[in-house]
This record gives sequence, structure tokens and C-alpha cells, in this order.
Amino acid sequence: MLAAVIIILLEVCHKTMAILEILEFPDPRLRTVAKAVSVVDDRVRELLDDMFETMYAAPGIGLAAPQVNVHQRIVVIDVSEDKTEPLVFINPKVSVLDDQLHEYDEGCLSVPGFYETVVRPEHISVTALDRQGKSFTMQPTGLLAVCIQHELDHLNGKLFVDLISPLKRSRIRKKLEKKHKEEAQ
Repeated sequence: MLAAVIIILLEVCHKTMAILEILEFPDPRLRTVAKAVSVVDDRVRELLDDMFETMYAAPGIGLAAPQVNVHQRIVVIDVSEDKTEPLVFINPKVSVLDDQLHEYDEGCLSVPGFYETVVRPEHISVTALDRQGKSFTMQPTGLLAVCIQHELDHLNGKLFVDLISPLKRSRIRKKLEKKHKEEAQ
């Protein structure tokens, strides 16, 4: 009885984070261009918490709001091994700092089970708002730079499969459509 009361009190005192549904390619909602966030408030912070919970559970290293059918310019990322370095990017803007390109094998929570080599700039600058609505700028390289660019593509209605050959994209599309049909039965 005491344990049940403690659980109820914990649920009342702390909002339980939610695991959100991740849209999968070729869902047309993934092609929607996200709109800017006008104010960073408790509703946005709750969405951020839910997005982190969803990303970690998937598991993944990045998640954009359009992937969970929220068409706002919001991205969460954590590329650390132990998942202790969560990063929030609200209304992010990226500029390329170096023309040097690098190949990376990319995967995506919206294209589950597929990895393809994608070429992207290796050194970027990103300016965004944090979870408190304060502006910041960083100049990441390597995996973090790639992850930021990948997630920002989602904000513009693009997926990493748009950066690979049409033949590979078509094969992935057909395999995922077949999977979705089987799951629907």
C-alpha cells in the first residue's frame, strides 16, 4: 500500500516523459518544411524532454521534431558514448566553415535498418537557441557536425536518402513499404 502511494505521488510530482512515434520513410509528412519556434516555453521544453526520451529509447544520436510529426525547427542530439551530453538546437542556422568534404556512413531513425555513405562538409558553424531560449554558436567538426547537418535536413523536409543514388533510394523505399504493409496486417 505504501509503495502504491509513493508511486502515485511521484507521478503527480514529476511529469512522465513520453516515447513519441517516429515517422518512417516514405511517409510524406517527413517532407514538410518546419516552421520557426516563436517562443521557447514550457510546452517546447516538454517536447524536448519527450524527444530526448524517444531518441535514447530508439536508440539514436539525433532527432528532429518533424520526425515525430511536430513541424517546428527543433533538434536534439547526443553523440556521447554514455548519453550524458544532450544538445538542443532551436531555430538552428548553419554555415560551412571549410570546403573540405568527408564521407560518413549515415543511418536515420526514420529510415530504420539502412546505412549509406553520404558526403558532407566536415567543419560548420551553427547558431541556435538552447532550451532556455538563449542564443549560442558552436563550430563542431566530425560526427557532431555531420549529425547536426543530418538533423537540419529534416527541418527542411529532406532525408539522407535524398543524398544517395536514385537506385539505392528506390530499393530502400520498396523494402520499407513492404515492411509497413506487413506490420499493418
